[in-house]
Amino acid sequence: MPGPDSSTTAPVGADRAATAPCREVVEGGRISHAIARVARAHRVTAAHLLRPFGMYRGQDALMTRLWEAGPQRQSELNKLLGLDPSTVSRMVQRLEHAGFVRRRSDPDDSRALLVEATPTDEALIRDVEQARQDLERRALAGFTDIERSVLARVLAHVERNLTVD
Repeated sequence: MPGPDSSTTAPVGADRAATAPCREVVEGGRISHAIARVARAHRVTAAHLLRPFGMYRGQDALMTRLWEAGPQRQSELNKLLGLDPSTVSRMVQRLEHAGFVRRRSDPDDSRALLVEATPTDEALIRDVEQARQDLERRALAGFTDIERSVLARVLAHVERNLTVD
């Protein structure tokens, strides 16, 4: 005798909402709300992981850029980070106050400012990288390599759809 047709019968004890068609998930902006919730949880966790090093969320990306590429014009950091100039300015001010960066005139253009990392203990660079790896590990815990790959493609697609040229 053949078993029940799994396409029409929910598993014993299964919640009907959990087995409902995906149509319910996409209606009413649920995906957009889920993206917003995930982004918020990601930001909160990143902030928590960076706090012990005296850094705020987002500052790790700016510092990593400076550590990898050397001094940058603040206007270039705005573009590279995809942030509003006032946001980057506040970020640089906080990092400067904490002693992580300094600003100086660009020798090629005295109207421009260069932002550079101060001499940094290698431990800080390792700590920031470890925090980023911990964040990724937490975010993707339980995902298979295939699921990680699919998620990366899906998120890139969503980003392309939302990027205003």
